[in-house]
Amino acid sequence: MTGAVAAAAPATARRRSASRKSGRYPRLLLPWVVPVLIVAAWQWSSSAGFISPAILPAPSVVLDTAGTLWRSGELPEHVLVSLRRVAVGFGIGAVIGLAFGFAVGLSRLAEGVFDRSLQMVRALPHLALVPLLIAAFGIGETPRIVLVTLGVIFPVYLNTVSGIRTVDEKLIQLGSSYGLTRWGLIRHIVVPGALPMILTGIRYALGVAWLTLVVAETIATREGIGYLAQNGREMLRTDRIVLAIVLYALAGLLADQITRLIERRALRWNPTMRKVRS
Repeated sequence: MTGAVAAAAPATARRRSASRKSGRYPRLLLPWVVPVLIVAAWQWSSSAGFISPAILPAPSVVLDTAGTLWRSGELPEHVLVSLRRVAVGFGIGAVIGLAFGFAVGLSRLAEGVFDRSLQMVRALPHLALVPLLIAAFGIGETPRIVLVTLGVIFPVYLNTVSGIRTVDEKLIQLGSSYGLTRWGLIRHIVVPGALPMILTGIRYALGVAWLTLVVAETIATREGIGYLAQNGREMLRTDRIVLAIVLYALAGLLADQITRLIERRALRWNPTMRKVRS
């Protein structure tokens, strides 16, 4: 009897594994249903003449334009320039936001010194600072990176402070009773407890970084995805404009997916995250 049960166990495990794999494919394909339907309807409307190509060219035309620019080397160059600008601006902004977030979240003194000033700066529309940044830094790379940095700082800062403040005080007391030092409490209790909110802020900040770059790349530039759109507008090439919009959307989607992957790996201990993964 025991042997029969032991023999049946591997078969049951295989069936469960196959069931999980079969259920995984619909979950992977489901998010693409709506985009595919939209592109199909767009192509059909353009082919049937319901949409003027002067206003919105067909997806096939945009794809041909992308292929032509890729073969000439122009498209990879623009994409890499935009990625570099976002990476540098996001990196600087995230470091500043995390530093101020941890300082204000952990110290009432730091909150009194920095928080009100940061809230005043946050209230300023950073895109309205474009003329001032050009006057201060010229039309080089600096004003674009500064704009992206300003767009990133505050989502990271606010979510970091909120994450630290929402850590259960009883857990901190429990850690203290076990003899953890202040650094030990921060490392083993505060940071893990605040991590979901911090990663949410980083995920949101990445979206803001790309939105800011759209405006930043209209500042007298001859490189980047924004320049591709500007050039298309000047040449009355709507296919280039639409291609630039699609590239921004794909870049934002890729950044979001990478952040979600990091979130799932960093929060494997979180029961809520395990439910999402299953």
